[in-house]
Amino acid sequence: MARTRSSSSSTRFRYCNPSYYLKRPKRLALLLIVFVSATFFVWDRQTLVREHEVEVSKLTDELRRLQDMLEELKSKAVPEDPIEIQRREKVKEAMVHAWSSYEKYAWGNDELQPQSKIGVDSFGGLGATLIDALDTLYIMGLDEQFQKAREVVGGLLSAHDLSGDKVFLEKARDIGDRLLPAWDTPTGIPYNVINLAHGNPHNPGWTGGQSILADSGTEQLEFIALSQRTGDPKYQEKVEKVIVALNRTFPADGLLPIYINPDSGTGSYSTITFGAMGDSFYEYLLKAWIQGNKTSSLKLYRDMWETSMKGLQNLIRRSTPSSFSYICEKNGDSLTDKMDELACFAPGMLALGSSGYGPDEAKKILSLAEELAWTCYNFYQSTPTKLAGENYFFNPGQDMSVGTSWNILRPETVESLFYLWRLTGNKTYQEWGWNIFQAFEKNSRIESGYVGLKDVNTGIKDNMMQSFFLAETLKYLYLLFSPPTVIPLNEWVFNTEAHPLRIINRNDANVASSEGQHKPVIKIRSRKTGRLGGK
Repeated sequence: MARTRSSSSSTRFRYCNPSYYLKRPKRLALLLIVFVSATFFVWDRQTLVREHEVEVSKLTDELRRLQDMLEELKSKAVPEDPIEIQRREKVKEAMVHAWSSYEKYAWGNDELQPQSKIGVDSFGGLGATLIDALDTLYIMGLDEQFQKAREVVGGLLSAHDLSGDKVFLEKARDIGDRLLPAWDTPTGIPYNVINLAHGNPHNPGWTGGQSILADSGTEQLEFIALSQRTGDPKYQEKVEKVIVALNRTFPADGLLPIYINPDSGTGSYSTITFGAMGDSFYEYLLKAWIQGNKTSSLKLYRDMWETSMKGLQNLIRRSTPSSFSYICEKNGDSLTDKMDELACFAPGMLALGSSGYGPDEAKKILSLAEELAWTCYNFYQSTPTKLAGENYFFNPGQDMSVGTSWNILRPETVESLFYLWRLTGNKTYQEWGWNIFQAFEKNSRIESGYVGLKDVNTGIKDNMMQSFFLAETLKYLYLLFSPPTVIPLNEWVFNTEAHPLRIINRNDANVASSEGQHKPVIKIRSRKTGRLGGK
């Protein structure tokens, strides 16, 4: 038994005896292979662990670096001015008051008559205030009001660009299709009145059958945008044909009369002005260039605009004794020392276009913009109510005097203050805008909305809350006290009614198709004409 146990024990431990392998070379080789494999396995695991530790260390360092960068950015970031926040909220509250009043007394109508507390259809029953206010509601974050308006009207490209909701694009396309027959003239310069249900475009009798410059040259942004977003070029082709036609006889000073013959494309003997019926044509030459991302293919627009700005500078005069700069009107070879409040869009336009010039000319153009803005601000400050009249005359020795003395809640001066603040960072423009807003609050706000004034000297109120007060005046005031990242000017361009359109390269297009709801009658009308529409 002892021998057997000893033999068993010897057999058990023979694999630990080197002589066992020395006598058997194959088994020695196998042992070496196992040993080397095990060594490599352990070494590889250790290497992987070390490499992993290095990578983790690198990632940790990178995270620390990013955290340090974020902390540095936070430390450098200028906190938003609490006064700006407070003022912005005041303007927002004003919008809520205006909108709630419209909603309560005039829902679905074009505009509200606040004193009568009834709605009126100034534009054929299109729900103009609903359409005009959509993007203002969206920008101000008034989501509940926006959604309610959306359920009633789907109308603007701006609302589509901001919200991405295709219902607005579908409606815009439907209306665009119904407007297209207005451009069926020998020159492509459109008639200014059309029945959306039946077509039948024509010009109003009071123009002598002529087309109005501002109306004919102020559809480019919207129709180009419509082509971009639908992928259908027909809208863009129609409105660009107008610019080509006008360019054929474009005068050396770039200034066109307010009446244009749609058959010949030539200007009739009439007033040249940057006010009513002329203004937004010049604005759109610049903004179409911006809308197209300032590419060389749009050089025609920019060249025409710069030519017109040379003409504008020839219309500049200065008052005595205060040396207010103002833009004259021109009839033939004679100048009239009169400037509309509507022309107060020009300082903002000049500031916006100044960056396209060389340094010296840009400085000159921006300086002129600032001078004109000072004049426009004083249109407000010079009256007892601190609200501007419709137009002003300049006489030697007495600076400015109110001509037409009503105020209908127009936005042009505030619009220019917005652009100048954005482009210069000068808070003076915010202060001026706040003073104007306070004057509206004091003189125009009533329990049932906002009204204009029949006379800025006496403060007697009228009975109309214009749709552009919600679309433009309050929007520009809100943006005046908002960070520049809200609707940044390098990504958006505002049309003449203050609706922001996203800047898209000409080759980009968002395709959408569908039939929208139909509305009966509309006049191709710009509030820049100074007229209040009708069927």
